[in-house]
Amino acid sequence: MDKKYLAKIIATDNEGLQMISACCSGAKVKISDIKFLKSNKIFLLSIERTKIETGEEYKKVNSICKFDFVDQVKSKNINQKNKDLLLELIGINYLKNKDDHEINLIFNDNSHISLTTDTIEVRLEDQYEVK
Repeated sequence: MDKKYLAKIIATDNEGLQMISACCSGAKVKISDIKFLKSNKIFLLSIERTKIETGEEYKKVNSICKFDFVDQVKSKNINQKNKDLLLELIGINYLKNKDDHEINLIFNDNSHISLTTDTIEVRLEDQYEVK
């Protein structure tokens, strides 16, 4: 596996977040691969995505999307007991509420997860190529 294909994108503002959103659009996520480490304020998604940012639409990679400084996580229309349920990540959007930031992960079937955070700190890191 050639390391140079493995991207690492760090977003600290809405513009960066939109770049990560574009890279993750259409990514597959299993319920069991979504974790909120409350004590560390870290929200993790392990996704299988297409390498659109390098123009390699045929290349699939497994990536970790990590959100830091997350105070609260709410999900809607997601059956968390069904660990094998596969969701498709359509995009990530962002809202500013008073002092907080709200990052919304939008999935297929009108399901979404919203993260409350006081700062945008998101990283998308490729792990390995999916054969």
